[in-house]
Amino acid sequence: MPPGGRRRRAGTTAPLTRGGTEAYNVDMSPSLGEFEQVVLLGVLRAGDDAYGSRVLKEIEAVGGRRVSRGALYVTLDRLEDKGLLRSRLGDPTPTRGGRPRRYLRVSAAGLRALRSSRASLLRLWDGIEAALGPVEG
Repeated sequence: MPPGGRRRRAGTTAPLTRGGTEAYNVDMSPSLGEFEQVVLLGVLRAGDDAYGSRVLKEIEAVGGRRVSRGALYVTLDRLEDKGLLRSRLGDPTPTRGGRPRRYLRVSAAGLRALRSSRASLLRLWDGIEAALGPVEG
């Protein structure tokens, strides 16, 4: 427990004292769940022509995990609602039954959220390697 016997809220740093009252410096960037991070990284890896199926293949090939199409598309919609992802519709094609392809890119806010999440995780991992033992591979 921190000094003073008070727990800190998630996303806060050490309390600041102003005029005899405590204030917290709160990180207001959107927090990312583990799968949201994976999806954003998959979009980045897929590059300029990122679309759902390509992102799915990136996650499975590089991330080594199977992902359902439904879980991916729900997460893509949620990330776009949060402003972390942008999409645009391409031209309709006969091979897709006349439907347009939805192209994706990570927004500036999405990049900031990924950087923040990475920095937090690196701080948490710092010094833990010895407790985990050797890497299996």
